[in-house]
Formats: sequence, C-alpha cells, structure tokens
Amino acid sequence: MANLRFQVVAEAFKKKPLDIPAPTERPSEYFGKYVFNKQKMFKYLPKKVYDKMLDVIDNGAPLDRATADQVAAGMKKWAMELGVTHCTHWFQPLTDATAEKHDGFVEHDGKGGMIEEFEGKSLVQQEPDASSFPSGGIRSTFEARGYSAWDPTSPVFVIGDTLMIPTVFISYTGEALDYKTPLLRTLRAVDKAATAVVQYFNPDVKKVVSNLGWEQEYFLVDEGLFSARPDLLLTGRTLMGHSSAKDQQMDDHYFGSIPERVAAFMKDLERQALELGIPCKTRHNEVAPNQFELAPIFEETNLAIDHNMLIMSLMKKVARHHGFRCLLHEKPFDGVNGSGKHCNWSLSTDTGILLHGPGKDEIGNLRFITFVVETLMGVYKHNGLLKASIMTATNAHRLGANEAPPAIVSSFLGRQLTTVLEHLANTAEDDSIDIAGKAGLKLDIPSIPELLIDNTDRNRTSPFAFTGNRFEFRAVGSEANCASAMIALNAAVAEALVDFKKRVDALIAKGKDKHTAILSVLKDDIKTCKPIHFEGNGYSDEWVEEAKKRGLDTEKSCPVIYDRYLDKESIDMFESLNIMAAKELEARNEIKWETYTKKIQIEARVFGDLSINHIIPQVMCYQTKLAQNVASLKAIFPSEELYAVAGSNIALISEISRRVKAIEEGIQELIDARKVANKIESEREKAVAYHDTVEPIMNRVRYEIDKLEEKVDDEVWTLPKYREMLFIR
Repeated sequence: MANLRFQVVAEAFKKKPLDIPAPTERPSEYFGKYVFNKQKMFKYLPKKVYDKMLDVIDNGAPLDRATADQVAAGMKKWAMELGVTHCTHWFQPLTDATAEKHDGFVEHDGKGGMIEEFEGKSLVQQEPDASSFPSGGIRSTFEARGYSAWDPTSPVFVIGDTLMIPTVFISYTGEALDYKTPLLRTLRAVDKAATAVVQYFNPDVKKVVSNLGWEQEYFLVDEGLFSARPDLLLTGRTLMGHSSAKDQQMDDHYFGSIPERVAAFMKDLERQALELGIPCKTRHNEVAPNQFELAPIFEETNLAIDHNMLIMSLMKKVARHHGFRCLLHEKPFDGVNGSGKHCNWSLSTDTGILLHGPGKDEIGNLRFITFVVETLMGVYKHNGLLKASIMTATNAHRLGANEAPPAIVSSFLGRQLTTVLEHLANTAEDDSIDIAGKAGLKLDIPSIPELLIDNTDRNRTSPFAFTGNRFEFRAVGSEANCASAMIALNAAVAEALVDFKKRVDALIAKGKDKHTAILSVLKDDIKTCKPIHFEGNGYSDEWVEEAKKRGLDTEKSCPVIYDRYLDKESIDMFESLNIMAAKELEARNEIKWETYTKKIQIEARVFGDLSINHIIPQVMCYQTKLAQNVASLKAIFPSEELYAVAGSNIALISEISRRVKAIEEGIQELIDARKVANKIESEREKAVAYHDTVEPIMNRVRYEIDKLEEKVDDEVWTLPKYREMLFIR
C-alpha cells in the first residue's frame, strides 16, 4: 500500500489538462440542444397538441392519453434524430440520488421482425419495481408494484442514447415514494396561498411561482489519490488524516486563479450542462484548497432541483473523464471548510413582480413588507422543521462549526429592513396609514428605495439571510437533494400566508379598511416572529443561550432533530396543505433514521478496517525499525550514554505503544458499541445510539491515528496525505 501511495502521487504530478475544443457555436445556440423544451415542442408537435401542452405545463391541466400519444410521437422523432434507442423514467427516490431503468424502443412487428415503438403510455405511466427503494414501512418488501409518471413541468432530455423522462414515483396505493411528488404539491400550495394574498395589491395576478438558485460546492481529488483512500471510496470522506501544514490559512485559494486541469474540467462540464438546458452562470475557487463552486441562473424551483440532481451526476462523470473524482460530501476533509449548497429562494408572479423585492410605490412596498414578514412567520413557527429538512449524517459534520451556518435557524435582515419593520411594529395604527383620497395610500415608514441597498455587511453566519430581493437558505448540504429543504420552506410560507389572509379577511368583515387590516396583522406578526430575527454572530456560544431563551430549536443531535417532522404543528401543516399525510411523514422519518444509522455503520466498519489492517501494521513496522536502531546503539554506547543518543527514539517507541494500544482498545469498544446498538429494534433509538455511543468512539480513536501520522516515517504511511489530496491538481 505504501508503494501504491507514492505511485499514484507520482502519476498525479505528471497529469496534464485535457484539450477541450472550443465549441464552434455561441452558448446561446447550443443551450438546450438535448432538451425537448417548448421550442422543440413547437417544431415537432401539431399546433393543437402544442397548445394543449402549454396548458398542461403552465396551468396544470391534465395530460390525457390521446395527447400523450401525439407528444410521444413527436418526442420519438426528435430523439431518434439524435441517435436515441432507449428511454427511461428518471425519478428521485428517498435515497438523495436518482434512479432509472432503461427500456429499448423495440417491439415485435408481428411478422417476425422488430419495430421501434414509443407510445404515450411510456409517458403517462410505467411500473418500476418499487420493492428495493426505501418506503419507511409504507409497503412490505415483497410488494413490488410502484408507478412513475412524467412531470410535464420538467422537460424530457437526452443523455447518450437514452431519452430521460423526469417523473414522480408513488406506491400503488398512492403514497409518495420520492421527493418530487410532495415538492409539486408544496409548490401548488404556495402558489394558491401567495396568489390569494398578492391579489390584495395586484388583482390581475393569476399565479405565483417559487424560484430557486442553488450554489453547488464540491472538491476535486486526483483519481489515483482517491483510489488509494478506501475511506473516500466507500464513505465519501476521509475518516482519518492529519491536517496539512498549509491548507486555507493564507486565504489564497478563494477566487484565485483556477488550476489548468480544473479549468479544462469546468469548461467541459459547463458546455455539457448548457446543452442539457442548465443555465450555468458562475464558476470559481472556493475557500478550501481544491474546493470549487458552480452556480446557475435561478429557475422555477421544481426545474432547478431537477437540474441540480442532473448536474451532480454530470459533475461526477465529467470529473472522471479528466482524471478527477468529484467529492460532494459536506465534509470530506477535517480541518478545512466543508461544502454547502446555498439555496437562493424567492417568489414571483406571472405578471413579473418579485414579491421579496421592494416596490416602486407605497402599495408595492406594503406588498414587499407583507411577503417578507409572512416568510419570517413561517420560518419562525417551523424553525425546528427547517433544520430537520437539511440535517443529514453528512451535513452534521459541517453545521455548527465556524465555517457554516449554525444548527439554529435564524434570519438576518440587515439594518435598513430591520429599521422599517421595527418602526412599523411600534407605530400606532392610526398614525401608520393615511388614505389620502385620490392621492392613494401613504405609509408612515422610512423610505424604501426602489432597490434596497443594505448598508451593513452581509452576515455569513446566518442560515436564512435576506439578500436584497430574496432569501438565502445557507444551511443546505452539498450532497443533498434541495427538494427536502424546499418542501419544508415553501410549505411553512404557504401556511403563514393562508393564516395571514384569514386574519386580514376577518378584520375586513368587521368593517376595517383593507390596508388598515393588512397593517394591523403585520404589526402583530412582526412582534410575533421577532425571536427568529438575529443580526449578530451565529457562531458564538452566547447566541446558543440567547436562542434557547427565545424558544428556538437548539438541538444538535441529528436523529433527534428529525423528531420535528412528527410534531403536531408539522403534521397539521403538511396535512392541511395536502402535501403529505401523517403516515407518509412517519415513513420518511423511519427512512431518515435508518439512513443515518447505515451511514455511521459503514463509516465504523471502514474505520476499523483501516485502523487494524493499514495503520497499525505499518506503525508497528516503523516501531520495529526504531527498536532495532536503539538495540544497535546499545551495543555501541555504554548504558549511561544510551539515553543521550537514543532517548528520543525510546520515547517515540513508548508513545507508539501507548497510541497503538489506545487504537486497538478503541476499535474493540467500537465493535462492542455497534453490537449493542444493532440489537435495538426502534430505528429512532438505534440512530440515537449510533450518534451518542458509536460516533464519539471514532472521533476519539481518530485523534490517536492522526497523532501517529505526525510521528511515523512518511515512507511507511500507506494512505495519501492531506497535503497530497488538497494540493495536487
């Protein structure tokens, strides 16, 4: 293994960037080349079918079988011109990954030959085996039937020789077995709720859209170095490894010159992403060495999530082509910044109004304040649920450290907006509004410029920060499906808006003027959600104590945090909005707990193997060399001089013995703890046991191994070191 390490290091140093030919067309010309978008629909579908599909996509009209057959015919013609021979339903089971089963276009022609067939039934419904996907007890493992159906709001696309059809995935009894189904329900809920509220200000609005712009962070590691690290290969992170003498202390990587091999990878990735309709906008070095970021232009939330799932898959594929492995784990390297996926979220109308953007007049500004405040109300009421929506075994390594948003959900608003809300909340009702005849509405609040420019520094410690015309949900993990966070966030805001309208309408029914009623409810809500508003250092210990006093969720244990999904408030919200039933929420939690346990279980097994079969044998070999050296010196020098010439080696031999013993005892303790935990039947309690008893042992033993890495001869250390993985590009 030691030889393997030096071999892959030598090979990595020799690698040159691949020559990626520049496209002959401008990006605008090949954007969406492999996507059956509206432009392709217009070309390949009859006019009546095209108009019907616009109604299906834009207004949620049902897709009937006759229309589906005609769409399939046009889709098939387009796809076959690209050399496509297979199709698959592409869905998002509860694994944080995507799934697909490829079927050929071929069918019997009844004459002993074959024909290429693709019918509407392949769009409307397929029956994949659902038995091996997580269901959380909704169905028995022997029950195989599940259904998938095309989501027309997410266009079909081509990868290689396969037509990829984005679909929902449900059980034969109707329960959602994926992320997309509840996401679509949530987006309908927030559309309905927000439209009803915005019509107070703009009666012509017919639809509200949830928007998402994600920022995907990732690491690149040379493929040879990756292959020589079994922990990276099997868990996605380094379970051991001493910090490099130099890592990110100098801040010289962030926004620095992009290494040549990486630049070639980015160029290749960006071209392929654009061809698949993913609007890549930004690429740059991130804070940690060999850490980078890609961000697109914002899109409708459902489409943005599909594109994020696709880009993560594409990144891994393109990286291998360039001799890299793409690491999406939130914390692949200890001691340097981990990776997140900031989710920039907003609401907009079909008339072009950005609801979280300041207006151009008093009415527009009142609308702006309404949607900001009601967003904060949703986040306040469900702050624990929002934390649960982003919490995973992998993201837990990142959250709460001084590099990422803390495991307490709060919102930073900035000085200007804070002043506006405080003024409004503390102004008497009669003084805050004046209906000035034909002059219109006048608000007694500080002037809000057309473009709100916050004159305070942006708060990087805030998990949910207002950034001028949107909110940035910064706690989402790099490896996660954004749908989990977006389901919780949009549902919480939808519920808040429904409640807001109910209270405003009640006041109007009692005879209050519409705008007076709106302001009255807003004043109450600003005061109610004040605990979620925090402008200070979210990393400080003082904030943890303050958050407890404010009634915010400060729980740090990942398995326990999942309990928030089963709170009465959470169940009531999801059920009232027709997003998920209690049974589905319980099932999803079972999956979350089981997934957490399995991830820590795999890490513990890999950790034990590396410790016993890689680290200890090599360390003992080095100790033997030291002992032989001491024995040789003992034969030369008198005993009274031995410690003078060999004392350091003797001390090192003793230290190695102590640390090896601690590792061996720790690994046995780790095995015993797993055995105890594995006997627990409750998935929740088993996950808690793994969090409380198994994981801490690994952290303790890792300390001993990392100390040995400092002491042992570099020549005998088998695993590629941090300095090699982080700096060879």
